[in-house]
Amino acid sequence: MCWLRRNWFLVGLVAAVGLAWLFPAAGARGGLLRSEITIRAGVMVIYFLQGLTLALDALRHGALRWRLHVLVQTWTFLLFPLAGLLLDRVAGASLPPDLRTGFLFLCVLPTTISTAIVFTSVAGGNVAGAIFNATLSNLLGIAVTPLWTGWLMRAGGRTLPLGPVILEIVLLLLVPLAAGQALRPWLRRWADARKPRLAGVNSGIVLFIVYAAFANSVEAGVWERYGAHLMLLALAGVVLLFAFVMGAVLVTIRAARLDDADASAALFCASQKTLAAGVPMAQLIFGAHPGLGLILLPVMLYHPLQLMVHGMMAMRWPRPL
Repeated sequence: MCWLRRNWFLVGLVAAVGLAWLFPAAGARGGLLRSEITIRAGVMVIYFLQGLTLALDALRHGALRWRLHVLVQTWTFLLFPLAGLLLDRVAGASLPPDLRTGFLFLCVLPTTISTAIVFTSVAGGNVAGAIFNATLSNLLGIAVTPLWTGWLMRAGGRTLPLGPVILEIVLLLLVPLAAGQALRPWLRRWADARKPRLAGVNSGIVLFIVYAAFANSVEAGVWERYGAHLMLLALAGVVLLFAFVMGAVLVTIRAARLDDADASAALFCASQKTLAAGVPMAQLIFGAHPGLGLILLPVMLYHPLQLMVHGMMAMRWPRPL
């Protein structure tokens, strides 16, 4: 039971996919749950709560370690996407187009917030630096991730109408985020006292979006078209990508000669990718695309892998270096 409480979100991911297989009609567009409307409302709630719980004081405390910040943000939004492009050139042609897009989308996402900070804390690292970089990454990702995605799709011969996407992001992400931050002076004590519950609300909305995305894919016959071997192919690609990035990040940390405290923050921030922000952003960027479930598959597999490996590394720190 304790294991279930600690890992309820991972169990929920499996359950959401299973429900999409069993009951796709309710979650698909036009279904009973009206996912085309409820998802947009859910995305706004997620970013409103992020703005409400965003503590700018913590950012100021962690802002001075410039070498750490340059390393993390360069990895998150430049080197990680380039690593994805490299692997795409090597093996991308053997993947279905939507899965190939999913791997590239994974590589341009911002880092996690909660787990990067938690693992840095467990490792005895620079928690303020982790808070600064994780938060900055997610703020930058609101603009950088769609721009990267649009460029990568055009490079692959596909198009993404960036104008409508940017408008959606402003209305559904930036406006709620700004509203939450504007209300924080009056609601700070209430929000900070309920952070775990509010995080649970966000996680529940993410699970609903995952269910709806896979329900649409099932209804469109995407999985029947490619077969069960696709899951193993995606898992192999995720493991290869994760191993490559982890090795390269560790080499970069050594070359930068960061101390142990900054090194742990750099490792966990630079190599993690957010599922919590990635799912709603994918919904906004790709909209009603029937292959959205396939696009989300890499980040859904990457998420538990980074949790397991980084959890073990955090407990053994600094010996991993």
